[in-house]
Amino acid sequence: PPPSMAIFDAPNRELCTFDRAATNTPLQALVMLNDEQFVEAARALAERIMRRGFDDEQKVIWAFAETTSRLPSAGETKVLTDALARERARFARDTAAADALLAHGELPRDTSLPAVDHAAWTQVAAVLLNLSETVTRN
Repeated sequence: PPPSMAIFDAPNRELCTFDRAATNTPLQALVMLNDEQFVEAARALAERIMRRGFDDEQKVIWAFAETTSRLPSAGETKVLTDALARERARFARDTAAADALLAHGELPRDTSLPAVDHAAWTQVAAVLLNLSETVTRN
């Protein structure tokens, strides 16, 4: 299998498997936070989140439920809304970094969305997509 799939314990097609082991390793997290297709997936999820007609807290709750199939606790919501605020401030100081992050992938970016917000939501989406609970569906 491709290297990124080998990191996720994909079978090599030489043997038939009926059940795959669920593992969670630091290498998997590294791939999910940095591989082009996962960054693009986070960017696309961020677009979906931003199109929701809610305030930031409600968007975080929706995105968490969408990725984990459960509602977040108050603490989880606070961590994610704090992360969103921190990323917004970071990308507001460095708009070139926001543009660089949003340039990943083949899917054209929705340029009607503000780049700073889109990049900040992309980072939050990457966190959500990298949760063990999201990956393995406990």
